Amino acid sequence: MDYIIHTPCGAVQGAQGRVAGTAAYKGIRYATAGRWEYPKQVTGWEGTYDATQYGACSYQPRSFYNEEENLKKIFYYNEFRKGESYRYSEDCLFLNIFTPDTAKEGDKLPVLIYIHGGGFTGGCGHEKHFDGPVWPQKGIIGVTLNYRLGPMGFVCLPQLKEEAGVTGNYGLYDQLCAIQWVHDNIAAFGGDPDNMTIMGQSAGAMSVQQHSLSPLSAGLFQRAIMSSGGGVSKVLSAKPAENHYAFWQKAMENAGCDTLEQFRAITPEKLFESWNQTKKELHSPGTVPCLDGRLIVGTGDELLAAGKQHPIPYMAGSTSEDMMPPILYGMAQKWCAAQLTPSYTWFFDRQLPGDDNGAWHSSDLWYWFGTLENSWRPFEEKDYALSGQMVSYLCNFVRTGDPNGDGQLPQWKASGARQNAALMLGEGETHMDKPSRLKMIKTMLTNKAVGE
Repeated sequence: MDYIIHTPCGAVQGAQGRVAGTAAYKGIRYATAGRWEYPKQVTGWEGTYDATQYGACSYQPRSFYNEEENLKKIFYYNEFRKGESYRYSEDCLFLNIFTPDTAKEGDKLPVLIYIHGGGFTGGCGHEKHFDGPVWPQKGIIGVTLNYRLGPMGFVCLPQLKEEAGVTGNYGLYDQLCAIQWVHDNIAAFGGDPDNMTIMGQSAGAMSVQQHSLSPLSAGLFQRAIMSSGGGVSKVLSAKPAENHYAFWQKAMENAGCDTLEQFRAITPEKLFESWNQTKKELHSPGTVPCLDGRLIVGTGDELLAAGKQHPIPYMAGSTSEDMMPPILYGMAQKWCAAQLTPSYTWFFDRQLPGDDNGAWHSSDLWYWFGTLENSWRPFEEKDYALSGQMVSYLCNFVRTGDPNGDGQLPQWKASGARQNAALMLGEGETHMDKPSRLKMIKTMLTNKAVGE
């Protein structure tokens, strides 16, 4: 096969995918943007685009140190990145498309776009657990993407608002631009632009939440999935952009800059140094979504109460040894129960083999992506069976909005005012039940799990 696709932007050269029967189109540039400029969607290129290698990731803290030497973060390095190498750049707006190798224009296959987590400060769309999802084997086109992180993606300054009419959320606008690019081009890969689902975990789930509440994305996707970060909470509510000005003005000062022009011109390393210094001085991360009045137009609880969320089916859930297990689970369950469209809550409690960390934050991703073979862990037959089941639920939902499919899976009941059980995925047989709140509280008080 030649793996050449003719898109509205031009020809794209891909390659055979990791999984049998799949093709991969990696590192496709979906947008361009200068530092703290909003992204401009790519609409064309010269010649045939080489999409055989992953693109650069956004600069992030690990760009500037050896991860093996940072013991605080060694767990996630060992889990998802050990032995891999990554390129980092401000020029990082790339996405990856995974299709059945027989897919062609007109097939109208459902599309699943995944937004990675990492606290809005780390990660990329091609770490080990994302490298070659099995979804195309079930007729689903998968997309992963990179977006700007940390001080590259979430600066808020009055000078920037004066310049563009809005400031902040550059990373979220990148995600939105990627979704728009997929909508405009995916038909050439065999996808259906009118049958798209967005999915994210942790900060990626929080991102999916914001897109599901944003007027800018209305009609762009038909379903949404949120793992370990979906739902609304007063604690995690976005604050007005103006609330972040003092932090970033202090970061400018710490960088030795008097003007926006100077701040834009400093090296990425110096930018991250000034951000880290400011975090320590002001005890604030600074890099979170803000109420910008355009993409984010209100707090989650306000918009949900007003029925402003997109009226689409949702899936949401969390893990048993998650960060703040009762809070994350409660957010997911309440969100799904509040919807007028059938929406589905899960709880993942598989105690992953290989150590005693249980179902830690992000552990479910190996199973949703079907990439267990990429892991160092001694996964058992039980794990492969569970992953197969989870992939089936996921792909059924992406296809139709109902995860149950043709009745070959244990029934997953939609959440509602009178149905507050979740689908239990993991240690026991898959079934509907209510996870123990007491156990989740105990886990929160004793858990050694960390996030990225």
